[in-house]
Amino acid sequence: MSRDVPEKPASVYFFATCLVDLFYPEAGLAGMTLLERQGIRVIFPPGQTCCGQPMRNNGWLDEARAIARQQIKTFPKPIPIVVPSGSCAGMMHRHYPELFAGQPDEAEARAFAARVYELTWFLVHVCKLSLTDGGPPVTVAFHASCHSQREMGVRGEPESLLAGLSNVTLAKLERPNECCGFGGAFSVRQPEISAAMVADKIDDLSKSGASEVLSGDCGCLMNIKGALEKAGRPQKARHIAEFLVERGR
Repeated sequence: MSRDVPEKPASVYFFATCLVDLFYPEAGLAGMTLLERQGIRVIFPPGQTCCGQPMRNNGWLDEARAIARQQIKTFPKPIPIVVPSGSCAGMMHRHYPELFAGQPDEAEARAFAARVYELTWFLVHVCKLSLTDGGPPVTVAFHASCHSQREMGVRGEPESLLAGLSNVTLAKLERPNECCGFGGAFSVRQPEISAAMVADKIDDLSKSGASEVLSGDCGCLMNIKGALEKAGRPQKARHIAEFLVERGR
């Protein structure tokens, strides 16, 4: 998916996502720090909630629209909305226009959707982020989420940010584009299949020799981290924004 690259703005909104709010606040703070280091004012509307994806995925479209309308009202200024999650960003950017098709507020939803950007894509293409490595040598693996790749067009941006760090080696995975098996409701409805998929994923990550697993989606991280811990694997797992804030200068 290609899209026009806007000029670097003076201000952006930051949409944190439910998982960042409840389980990974450090990922959200790191994402905002990366933007602020680029001289961008970050606005965090306190009234933000869920993007509506769980409701849409379960077929509750009226409920999903109600939640989406709340988000649209909460981010009124015509400035970019940066999201540290390809999944939530994909819901708002790709699926809000579908969700509101034929609705009285379709045009408003489309205008909102056009302002949504995934964090690493925004850092690379809009901020032109370049980092100087401030940490010791380390080997990491990166898990690219399905939604970030297929719905937000994130193809290589996280890896390019990591490649700019001189003491960081990016491990090669045998199946880098393979799903981790989370999928939100999928992992609940199909637990056996989900468990088999994440077992394959952590085997691939373990074989890579990486000491740490990074991703841009906290849903994937939650699934992978839990599987690593249950299997007794030593790899850590965290959001790429945290890693970049810690290492980059």
